[in-house]
Amino acid sequence: MARKIDERIPFTPARIAVMTVSDTRDADTDKSGKALINLLEAAGHITADYAVIKDERVDIAAQLNTWVADNGVQIVLTTGGTGITGRDVTPEAVRDVIEVEIPGFGELFRMLSYDIIGTSTIQSRALAGRAKSTLIFALPGSPAACKDAWNLILSEQLDNRFRPCNFIDLLPRFSE
Repeated sequence: MARKIDERIPFTPARIAVMTVSDTRDADTDKSGKALINLLEAAGHITADYAVIKDERVDIAAQLNTWVADNGVQIVLTTGGTGITGRDVTPEAVRDVIEVEIPGFGELFRMLSYDIIGTSTIQSRALAGRAKSTLIFALPGSPAACKDAWNLILSEQLDNRFRPCNFIDLLPRFSE
C-alpha cells in the first residue's frame, strides 16, 4: 500500500479545538482532552480552544456551533459521550451540527479498535463530519481510545504531507 509522509512538503499546522464531554470531569481531572492536546501539539498543530461540556445535547451543539463560526478553528476533536447509555448524546449533538457525515471515520475507528479491544468496540459510536468549513471528530472518552484514534487515523489524515490524500488539503475546498 503506497501511503506515506512526503517530507518534501512543508508541514501546515491545523488549528484544532478540543471538547471533553463529561458529567464528572473538569479541566483539572480531564485526561482524555489533555491527551488529545498533547498529541496534537506534539505533532505540530495548534490548540485553538479547549472546553469541558456537560453531557447535554443542546450544550454540546452550542459549543460546536460556536467553533464552526470561528475562523480560528478548522477542526474539532470531541472526547466522551459516544457510548450507548442514556447520557451519551455526543453523536446526536454532532449530527445536529454537521452538514456532511464522514462514515468511513467511525467504520475505520471500530475496525482498528477491534484489534485492540475486541468486540467491545461495538459499543462505540465514534463519528465524524463537516459543518461549513470545519471538520468534527467525535471520539470515545477513554484516553486509550483517543490515543488510538490519533495514532492510527488522525495523525495521518490531519497531516498535509500524507499521501495519497488527507483532510488538510481539502479544507480550502469546503467553502466552494
